[in-house]
Amino acid sequence: MTTTGLQLRSLVRDDNTLEISLVEVEFPAPGPEEVLVRIDATPINPSDLALLVGPADPATFRAAGTPQRPVLTADIPAGAMRLVSGRLGESLPVGNEGAGVVIAAGSSAAAQALLGRTVGMVGGEMYAQYRCLSINQCLPLEAGTTAAEGASCFVNPLTALGMVETMRREGHKALVHTAAASNLGQMLNRVCIADGIDLVNIVRKPEQENILRDLGARYIVNSTAETFMNDLTAALTATGATIAFDATGGGKLAGQILSCMEAAAVAGMTTYNRYGSDVFKQVYIYGGLDRGPTTLTRNFGFNWSIGGWLLSPFLQKVGLEKMLELRARVAREIKTTFASHYTREVSLPEALSLEALSVYGKQATGEKFLIRPQQ
Repeated sequence: MTTTGLQLRSLVRDDNTLEISLVEVEFPAPGPEEVLVRIDATPINPSDLALLVGPADPATFRAAGTPQRPVLTADIPAGAMRLVSGRLGESLPVGNEGAGVVIAAGSSAAAQALLGRTVGMVGGEMYAQYRCLSINQCLPLEAGTTAAEGASCFVNPLTALGMVETMRREGHKALVHTAAASNLGQMLNRVCIADGIDLVNIVRKPEQENILRDLGARYIVNSTAETFMNDLTAALTATGATIAFDATGGGKLAGQILSCMEAAAVAGMTTYNRYGSDVFKQVYIYGGLDRGPTTLTRNFGFNWSIGGWLLSPFLQKVGLEKMLELRARVAREIKTTFASHYTREVSLPEALSLEALSVYGKQATGEKFLIRPQQ
């Protein structure tokens, strides 16, 4: 048995262009440990945009095709082609996660137990009407949970829990998060409040401060304020936070965080040390909102580290038992701690409109889109 449906694809051509389109594909019958899911809802996350639009120049997008089968094309700057050379000529499916109903199941007892269930899914290729995948990539949602409620049950919830778990495993007691008013940031706030963990939230706009304040956040600092460095140092002194997760990546923010962590640590020293404090400070970069270089001004001693953090390697590191524990918490709290809010729902063709792309492509706080593939 095969099922036919639409799937969104992203293609980099050798003429320095990117093409996004919808194609009709056949979805195979599930194997013994697999299920076939009718995808009812799938979110557009910042991590999806890296594959969807890559380094294409947003100002050059142009539309073609038909309303039912739109095609978007954009130019890729010559200097950026090296970033996508590995996918040249490959039509790649997009979408990290989603949710829907299992309409066919393999022969194993575990697969059959999911038949007719609404499940969350992870594993790519979610911007489509159907997905055949392993039962291990599915999270059975509790009764009464809709596909829209469960569509974002993997990437942001497990990232938030992963940050807290990383903090604990590495011996820190509080943490810092940038782009803190985002959907992920709001989840992280709820987790920290529930678990009694101090969280320092870094935002860029007053309205983002208000969002977090309404959520009960205690420590909020604005990186565009003239008093930012003093405000951040005060928050770090109060919380003792020595680990940060930075969504911006480029620019000087990671270095500023390390500088303020050092300032908070030095303030508590009773003797001078030319190598700085003995407090270890860690910044993890997990996003790329700023595509520029990461700039560090070395004024934070020698006891520090900066590195990358990704969800998949974290889950592999903590092992199956811990991953299942975290997934179970997400399923229990999907309507509360890990609730996602969407500003707009679109069909697959509507997701490929210039107007929609111009909005979700900005990755702006409060502009989260949900794709409804069956519409």
